[in-house]
Amino acid sequence: MSMPAAAGAATSVEEQDGSNDAVAASAVDSATPTPVPGEADAAAIDTSRPAAQKAQGQSDLKTPGLYLNRELTWLKFNFRVLNEGRDRRTPLLERIKFLAIAASNMDEFFMKRIGGLKQQIGAGVHKLTVDGRTPGQQLEECRIVMAEFRRQQRETFVDVLRDLKQQNIRIIPFARLSREEQAAVREHYYENIFPLVTPLAMDPAHPFPFISNLSLNLLVTLRFPHESRLTMARVKVPVGGGVPRFLRVGTANHFVLLEDVMRNCLQDLFPGMEIESTELFRVTRNANTLRGEEQADDLVAMIEAELRDRKFAPIVRLEVEQGIDPNHRGMLAAELGLDEELDVYETDVMMSMRDLFEIARLDVPSLHDTPHHPIDNVLLQDRDNIFHIIRESGPILLHHPYESFATSVVRFVQEAAEDPKVLAIKMTLYRTSADTLIIDRLIDAAHNGKQVAVVVELKARFDEAANLRWANRLEEAGIHVTYGVLGLKTHCKLILVVRRDYNGLRRYCHIGTGNYHAGTARLYCDLGMLTCDKEVGLDLTELFNYLTTGCRPARAYRKILAAPNLMKKMLLAKVEREIGHQTAGTPGLIRFKCNALEDADMVEALYRASRSGVKVELIVRDTCRLRPGIGGVSETISVISIVGRFLEHTRIYYFHNAGEEEYFIGSADLMSRNLESRVEVVVPVEHPGLRRELHAVLETQLNDKRSAWEMNADGSYTQRRPRPGHKDRSCQEALIEAAYLRAERAKRLRKVKPRAFARRGPKVPS
Repeated sequence: MSMPAAAGAATSVEEQDGSNDAVAASAVDSATPTPVPGEADAAAIDTSRPAAQKAQGQSDLKTPGLYLNRELTWLKFNFRVLNEGRDRRTPLLERIKFLAIAASNMDEFFMKRIGGLKQQIGAGVHKLTVDGRTPGQQLEECRIVMAEFRRQQRETFVDVLRDLKQQNIRIIPFARLSREEQAAVREHYYENIFPLVTPLAMDPAHPFPFISNLSLNLLVTLRFPHESRLTMARVKVPVGGGVPRFLRVGTANHFVLLEDVMRNCLQDLFPGMEIESTELFRVTRNANTLRGEEQADDLVAMIEAELRDRKFAPIVRLEVEQGIDPNHRGMLAAELGLDEELDVYETDVMMSMRDLFEIARLDVPSLHDTPHHPIDNVLLQDRDNIFHIIRESGPILLHHPYESFATSVVRFVQEAAEDPKVLAIKMTLYRTSADTLIIDRLIDAAHNGKQVAVVVELKARFDEAANLRWANRLEEAGIHVTYGVLGLKTHCKLILVVRRDYNGLRRYCHIGTGNYHAGTARLYCDLGMLTCDKEVGLDLTELFNYLTTGCRPARAYRKILAAPNLMKKMLLAKVEREIGHQTAGTPGLIRFKCNALEDADMVEALYRASRSGVKVELIVRDTCRLRPGIGGVSETISVISIVGRFLEHTRIYYFHNAGEEEYFIGSADLMSRNLESRVEVVVPVEHPGLRRELHAVLETQLNDKRSAWEMNADGSYTQRRPRPGHKDRSCQEALIEAAYLRAERAKRLRKVKPRAFARRGPKVPS
């Protein structure tokens, strides 16, 4: 799941580089963060007792101590992200990237999770979570953990600054630039940024101004000439919209922070005034402003209103630079409606570290990961009609970012738009981007006379405005746009293409674990399957009818598992079936790979499976309520988290089923919201070759010794280390290499047997 006053912390970035060596040293060589307080204290189970003793008195698997807290386990995930910023095995500019990611994650945590807890407290909610905490207790414990995060974040930042300096990448205080450099920076500022700056006075004629979410602001204290009276003004630092936070100095990779430049150019904003002080501050607003949908007559109007509400939502965090005048700190807290003791965070290093992405993108190849270029899926290297390939080869498993999204998923939609035999395209759209080109291809399809229907999820958090724009553009092209089922988010990732083949209508499908977004397809690990399986096609036809009408199918789906009505029941039933096999003498095995395991019923079912002896292997990226390794409860369960170059986003669900193995992939995590209040789909993977591919992915990750973190019984994590003399390679590096080897093998086979390498079945007519 971010600076001293007047002369300002923003001007002291490099000066701290040397003075904090001792503070930073503890973070330099360690890949394991300081243990996080809060979670273990609430465990309520003594994991040191013998197993037989532990099992006694714990027959009730609903005991709160068996469940970890959602917020605290997510925070631990962000420590693992931050750790990549301090791990010296990670290339330097990639470390900067992880520092920016961790800061961005924390911003979102405040907007969504802390904001939500504050709302519950304000509403007088005292209901206990499954782990036995009230909203107030959760907020208090989160604050303790976030304080430790900020300490480690600061250490990591100081450490990375020192390493950047050794590579001649420097963030230099404006005051330490030469006169010539200062003049050049000022000239750039006045020509390109100064016209965007609007100072706002705060006096009886000018009330305290609106402060936008995540904005950087200068609080300027002014004195009229020859007067003792002081006045104040707010100046927003206009980062974004093409304005960088880091202004380049000269031609080298030397930079000065924009707010530092602005501090030194205030006289032109306030001519004739005496500048007493400038102090930097930043606010974070609550993102939980969604209105009651059941009363909404117009969902589009509701989302537009919600976006307006979010702009003016209550503030949940105020960040200020260290050394700010106490009176100014108190004034800001009061004006923003915050508790000065609990909601104000001081920092003596760079604020809004998410902007470090600008530094992370520097073109210094030696300081980045080795470039990765996704291969074309070997079955799709043939430029034949993609529908012929799917029909002849059987289902095709796609593995992004190791395999290209553009030459598989985008190609699938593009050829559907152009193929005269394609009659209809139906698709769900949760998040996308302009460079994905899928929107353009759908519009082309409509212009080519095909029936096109798109289910757009307007409530995709932080993408609502973009999705409104996409929906309007699609409607203008004559495409049928709907917004799903009232009260349920449409989170499934589906494309259904209806084509008139040589022997009648045939349905071609794509079912994925990730969004139809070209940018994230290069950064997220996701799976997808292209298939023309008849029963899957019938299931998706009925599902799309449900999404566009709200009428549930009259019969059960043939193959897919769909939430909210069936998926949870079926997954729980399959866990119970595994328990039955184990009890009957056939060893049980469950393997789940997902982003989060939060649903209490699912955790309890896995505890029951473990008690019966079923081996349970979980790969859970972030939130995980389950505690492995508890005697008499979860001794046969292991949990690992993978944090690496790419964001793990794949969902795979595996059941051994007495040798009749079952694999499912899809969009759903094991969270109550996914299983009970979203439209989600997972699809069985039945082809033996595709199952072998999924088995290889799971085995590669379960045996990772570089990017894997093992969860301990108390909820803490320990990063795995390779044995001495063994290669320090992550599972993601192994999967990159495997993709390249597949491509090379296909290339050689093509030379020996042209066209035959991609065939799993006989050639059939068009």
